Amino acid sequence: MSFDTEQPRLAMGRRALLALGAASLAAHALPARAANAWPARPIRLIAGQAPGSSNDATARALAEYLSQKLGVAVVVESKPGGLGMIAAEYVARSAPDGYTLLLSLHSQLAQAPVLLKKMPIDTDKELLPIAAMGVGPVVAVVNKDFPAKTLQEVIAYAKTKHINVGNYSIGSGWQVMLAQLTKDTGGQFNVVNYKGTGAMLADLYAGTIDMGAGSLAGMGSGIDKGLVKPVVITTGNQTSRLQGTPRWVDAGFKGPAYEDLTECNMLFAPAGTPPEVLRRLADLFASSVSESPRIKTVRDMLYEESPVLTGDALRKYIDRTWPSYRRLTRELGLTVS
Repeated sequence: MSFDTEQPRLAMGRRALLALGAASLAAHALPARAANAWPARPIRLIAGQAPGSSNDATARALAEYLSQKLGVAVVVESKPGGLGMIAAEYVARSAPDGYTLLLSLHSQLAQAPVLLKKMPIDTDKELLPIAAMGVGPVVAVVNKDFPAKTLQEVIAYAKTKHINVGNYSIGSGWQVMLAQLTKDTGGQFNVVNYKGTGAMLADLYAGTIDMGAGSLAGMGSGIDKGLVKPVVITTGNQTSRLQGTPRWVDAGFKGPAYEDLTECNMLFAPAGTPPEVLRRLADLFASSVSESPRIKTVRDMLYEESPVLTGDALRKYIDRTWPSYRRLTRELGLTVS
């Protein structure tokens, strides 16, 4: 995906803004002894998605790099489910000392306040965004035996029969796009929600569902083996691996749902985490792109080329995308089933 950070800013949580601003100055404002006190013991990195996803792959690559740079073990724990709130609540309720962190699909934290009737935490105030890395192009695919092989054929088929469509995460941009596509075309898309890409792929390969979407971390192998056929790039740009696959705009679909809902894996810490710790983590996430062979491998697998977002660029990205997710969810009447 390509991060667009030049759009007008909208209001995000005041506490998160203040904390991020303070983080950029902390390295110079605090005594060296305070900055060097962390870390003194292992760090837990909680991943919001199950294995087989870009989230899990990124978390494990990042954990390896952080461990090398910080000199302590960084252990990845997967806590999928609950619209990402199982992982998010666990981290938000942890001590704000830099030893429990969250790596989540940002769409889940953006969507939760408008999808859930009762929120376990305030995602705008109780978690502090540190850095974000894109997931590359997200592609929608159909099972190899599904009769429709192009986006136009899929839409035509959906006007006459239901299509069972896998959704890798409740609240994803893909779910919003499907709702908009239903509204725009009259197609019948029956959304089946999963706790991650891996479980969805098993059903997609078996033909239990007809269609699904995900990053190339999950979809790439199935595409290469001919188990699934790509029909549209839902976010991001065309690549050599997806040559000939249209983006929404190439197929004539325009508007916020098709053009604005980018996806990324975002690193968070509990509110109250020391600013110098936030800044150190942000700097390390950014440097991992050039210094970590494993991060480079993940990014190559995803065809992700955008820089890691931190500081002001990250704030602008959140201020643009989170309100768009929430507005579209309300307008399309999406709910958690």
